[in-house]
Amino acid sequence: MGRIAYVNGRYQRHGEAVVHVEDRGFQFADGVYEYFSVFDAKFADAEGHLERLWRSLSEIRIRPPMSEAALMVVMHETVRRNHIRDGAVYLQITRGTASRDHAFPHPATPPSVVVTAKSVDFAAAQAKAARGVAVITQPDQRWGRCDIKTVGLLPNALAKQAAREAGAEEAWLVDELGFVTEGASTNAWIIDADGSLRTRDTNANILRGITRKTLIDLAAEAGIAVSQRPFTVDEAKNAKEAFITAASTLVMPVTAIDGHKVADGKPGPVGMRLRVLYEQNARANAR
Repeated sequence: MGRIAYVNGRYQRHGEAVVHVEDRGFQFADGVYEYFSVFDAKFADAEGHLERLWRSLSEIRIRPPMSEAALMVVMHETVRRNHIRDGAVYLQITRGTASRDHAFPHPATPPSVVVTAKSVDFAAAQAKAARGVAVITQPDQRWGRCDIKTVGLLPNALAKQAAREAGAEEAWLVDELGFVTEGASTNAWIIDADGSLRTRDTNANILRGITRKTLIDLAAEAGIAVSQRPFTVDEAKNAKEAFITAASTLVMPVTAIDGHKVADGKPGPVGMRLRVLYEQNARANAR
């Protein structure tokens, strides 16, 4: 049986699932999204993702299309219909369909809701983590509200494409002061030359990563202090370890930056330990 998607109240074959040509997500990137890791058919960090979703909707003034409980039912049913045990769910909510006009449509316009699901080979992801990945640096050219998880991701897509063309997994975005903000689709971390675990604070123009937030708590429980302060590209290249985090990557060691090896060019012990701790926590607390 093929994949099934949920679109505006209907479960449809993935290849036949569509939204209207005048959906504002398509025409204006007027919408938000969330990406959930799925472990044993349940959602990791569900509370954090839903809280951020509701905040994103509020910040761009889209009314929630349904209650949180109803949304969880839809997502679980999408997972069930796709026979997924370990995988991922993508959720997108836009301002809906209306005649093309930059101003908002009538308040009664129903939001559009899309949910898709796919299986993920976590064994392959673990093998990748054991090798580590490369990143490149790119100028941060995004808009000033990266704290909102909008579908307007063209600068991110351009940075990610530059990474792929360079044979890298991810692009780290660098602000006008030379500090790393975050990755094109991940948060960025290092263990600096002094042994401090560092990641950019969320007062800067970065997304409030849910995996990032959980990992800070898990690191504290493991006796690893996290310093939420910026670091430069040179500090990252001279770090003892580096890694990225996201629901799509969990904790993924970075072994090279712009072709420069990080330490000995192998995944470090702290990053690998945090990856294990994160997955254990995710599986134990998914709902």
